[in-house]
Amino acid sequence: MSKDINLGKEAAAREALKLIKTDMILGLGTGSTAKIFVDLLADKYFEEKLNIKVLSTSSSTASQARRLGLPLTSLNDVGRVDIVVDGADEVDSNLNLIKGGGGALLQEKIVAECSGKMIVIVDEGKIVTNLGRFPLPIEIIKFGSEFTRRMILEELGNLGCGDICANWRKNGKGLFLTDEGHYILDLNLNQIKDPILMHDKIKAITGVVETGLFINLANLVIIGDNTGQFTLKGQR
Repeated sequence: MSKDINLGKEAAAREALKLIKTDMILGLGTGSTAKIFVDLLADKYFEEKLNIKVLSTSSSTASQARRLGLPLTSLNDVGRVDIVVDGADEVDSNLNLIKGGGGALLQEKIVAECSGKMIVIVDEGKIVTNLGRFPLPIEIIKFGSEFTRRMILEELGNLGCGDICANWRKNGKGLFLTDEGHYILDLNLNQIKDPILMHDKIKAITGVVETGLFINLANLVIIGDNTGQFTLKGQR
């Protein structure tokens, strides 16, 4: 990762940190930019003696928060989240997102939907006119996964998407498994003309748990650039 990209990510994370106040319940995202935010949040937590609770969107974020001494809670215990701060793989002009590059899209979406506000922190390279350049992750249960894959490709054909490259995500041990024990199918679409329609059609297929399309969930996007400055999209 280049130094310029890191500057942009840190600039966005530092600006998001200004919105964190005592007595908040915070959702912590997953991924490289969210990781920077969690590190900065831990510093602020101890320096300002904040009264906060945090909940994670993945086992990796939970491990980081625990190691840094942040007070972890669970969604079942709190029932609400004031703010979630998370990254994104792509952001379009309507603040719709592709997420799930880190493999945590299901927990990320649940926490986002339970939050009063979703703040997205990204470097400027994540801003696009239309979603789809980044592969779209689809979370799928193991049972009948190849059948589910074929059904997804058939539906994409009905949507006029043409030839689609659909690859099972892998890691060093074979197929990647989410925290919930599901597979992820990455769709190389190049462009998504109607994110709402695509999400609805794919989500309706039996065996699909969730898609990486986050529609109308982001309230504020903070974009860091390679000089360490930032711009805002949406409302604080």
